[in-house]
Amino acid sequence: MTKKSAGKRSESAKKAAQTRAENAKKKARQQAISAEEERLRKIYEVLPKEQMEIADGLIRRAAFMRITLESYEEDLGDRGSVEMFSQSDKQAAYERERPVARLYNSMNSNYQKIIKQLSDMLPKPDDGGIGKGEVDDGFEDFVARR
Repeated sequence: MTKKSAGKRSESAKKAAQTRAENAKKKARQQAISAEEERLRKIYEVLPKEQMEIADGLIRRAAFMRITLESYEEDLGDRGSVEMFSQSDKQAAYERERPVARLYNSMNSNYQKIIKQLSDMLPKPDDGGIGKGEVDDGFEDFVARR
């Protein structure tokens, strides 16, 4: 075997390993999105069929956005939200917001809106005079019967 053919095999093996790693990462991401969809569907399964048809698209988008936001958060945690940038070698570099930071802010805002829409679709609990966060322990009924 020549050095040239050994080098080609080594390069080919590296590319194959890289492709396998990328495919594994894509599969893990898709599994995370599916798990988030399932989690959200359990929360919203109380919706009537007609509302669930509307919520379905929102749930899929919300799941995608949440997993993507987590990926962006990891990147921002590792690399920060600003970077040094220069238009050319002749100009001094300056700090600018990284594109992923801008994407994160925009997507996070849209994610919050979708979650709000989904939350507004849930039936409101009949509080019967109970304050927010309180649980009816039956005491008032007991006193009223005496």
